[in-house]
Amino acid sequence: MKRLILMRHAKSDWSLGLEDHDRPLNKRGQRSAEAIGYWLARKGLSPDEILCSTSVRTRETLGLLGASAEPRFEAVLYNAEPRAMLDCLKDASGETVLMIGHNPGICVFAHELLASDPDHPRFEDYPTCATLVAEFEIDDWGALRPGSGVARDFVVPRELI
Repeated sequence: MKRLILMRHAKSDWSLGLEDHDRPLNKRGQRSAEAIGYWLARKGLSPDEILCSTSVRTRETLGLLGASAEPRFEAVLYNAEPRAMLDCLKDASGETVLMIGHNPGICVFAHELLASDPDHPRFEDYPTCATLVAEFEIDDWGALRPGSGVARDFVVPRELI
């Protein structure tokens, strides 16, 4: 059994003069990431492997979660298409993997991974810092196939703050 925690980065500012890759979190995003971190801890969801986009906002989101595993920053996850996310995840070795990325790819990836969508009104648009917990009946991430996941939980920060 493998578990994926699939998270979109927290809310960031649109700052003039900054490249998209370099945009930091705003105050709301900081509060959201902290709230999701507490939620993960309360649920006993501690990743043993972290795959994170190289953008400033994904790195800052990760930093506020309180996760202890050593992250692997993957340039391929910056604004990635679902196929690139799948390929990156197939190289993972952890039992519980946290992946932090961007929309629209992360929303499409979440839909493609699951056998059926969770009953949550915000799953369709996957807002900032939305977090899916999915489980897969596999022993190795290399065996991961689209449509094979079971959603165990889905949360958005507004439910927690």
